[in-house]
Amino acid sequence: MAETALFDHHALYKLALTKMPFGKYEGRYLVDLPEPYVVWLVRNNLPSGELGRQLLEIYEIKVNGLESLIRPFQK
Repeated sequence: MAETALFDHHALYKLALTKMPFGKYEGRYLVDLPEPYVVWLVRNNLPSGELGRQLLEIYEIKVNGLESLIRPFQK
């Protein structure tokens, strides 16, 4: 039986290179957004669509201290 991947490397690569398209932190990589800002977005004003999904993923990464998973993709 084939082993299944725990995560999609292509999606992680795309997440690592996605920048915030608006607001005070426009132009910053999502992973570089301050954690309190990401928490606020998730609780109050999460955008719809792909950006909202990516911000939820960043939220999970940040609150669990897993930023090191993304950093290698940024080099």
